[in-house]
Amino acid sequence: MSSETPPPPQPPTHQASVGLLDTQRARNRSPSPLRGNVVPSPLPTRRTRTFSATVRASQGPVYKGVCKCFCRSKGHGFITPAEGGPDIFLHISDVEGEYVPVEGDEVTYKMCSIPPKHEKLQAVEVVITHLAPGSKHETWSGHVVSS
Repeated sequence: MSSETPPPPQPPTHQASVGLLDTQRARNRSPSPLRGNVVPSPLPTRRTRTFSATVRASQGPVYKGVCKCFCRSKGHGFITPAEGGPDIFLHISDVEGEYVPVEGDEVTYKMCSIPPKHEKLQAVEVVITHLAPGSKHETWSGHVVSS
């Protein structure tokens, strides 16, 4: 009896056969402490906001403010109200129009409360009215425009 080990399998050369092997092979994943324990975000986005909250927000007054910050990769930012007060949370799903907000953009918005305690406010139906001068603005499709 020989104790030779068989040679390792060679990868297939044809693209179609690569897909077949990948679907038949079980994926080995490293154990993650977070897998299966991901908690859904408590912040109401346009998709998760109830119809009644949407109606109440759309019937409310229009406010003016300035974008304090916005992070496209995180999907949120804050607006400083023109009449003062605490900053208002802004979610990416509530931005109307073709441009990603940047610091210094003048915006108009309506407000709704954030559940479950309804103590904090969130800006909805956010529209950029004036682009911040001298800054580069990105469209949602990725084109960069200088203002």
